[in-house]
Amino acid sequence: MRCFSHFRLPLGLFGLLICLLSVATPAAAQERKLQNKPFIDERRLHYGFTFGVHDQGIHLQNNGYIDPTTGDQWIADCDKQNFGFSVGVLGELRINRTLAVRAIPSLHFGSKHITYHNQATGKQETQDMKSTYIGVPINLKVTAPRFNNYRPYVVGGISFMHDLTAGKHTLLRTKPLNTFLELGLGCDFYLPFFKLIPELKFCFGLGNILQTERKDLTDPSQLIYTNSVSRATSNMVILSLYFE
Repeated sequence: MRCFSHFRLPLGLFGLLICLLSVATPAAAQERKLQNKPFIDERRLHYGFTFGVHDQGIHLQNNGYIDPTTGDQWIADCDKQNFGFSVGVLGELRINRTLAVRAIPSLHFGSKHITYHNQATGKQETQDMKSTYIGVPINLKVTAPRFNNYRPYVVGGISFMHDLTAGKHTLLRTKPLNTFLELGLGCDFYLPFFKLIPELKFCFGLGNILQTERKDLTDPSQLIYTNSVSRATSNMVILSLYFE
């Protein structure tokens, strides 16, 4: 069963940001204003820090497995939004006036809530899959020309993440290493003393992170939860504030 329902709220924020930018552009185009920190973008290297919130999700592909002994058939579903907290540091290398490469070593603290439904008996089990990711995203930033004190941009790239808590998962376990494709947009706001950058980014897991080898299980009957899922992929939505 697909677990992309948690994207709805961030998608609404995504649409709101686009609307605000589209409304602000014609209004701001009427007159030029005094620019704050007019030469900050001329620097070759930019540094900063970031914090924000995120929503973790996991797409589980059920295979309809039926236990030959009990006749139980379990269906797994990520059924809740799972908000967490993110912090990191930013390093940005300017290529030219439009392009830049960014590295953003980050920590993401959150969880993924999974409910298992027994199709045979109607029974349910739940798992709160806590995750602490260390991530190193490498992104390409494409910016529009600056006007007054704002400058919108789009960003895309790849992120390598390691889940420090993967070995503590119970009913279902995921691999610690994961790779994400990242796409997003944001806007540079030039304030008198620093640059503030709100950004909304979508992260899509590229590989199967289901851990099928479960030698850690002390109760062999719990293996049915792993046997009932053929594939698991992660996804995240991150709303961040950068300070440069």
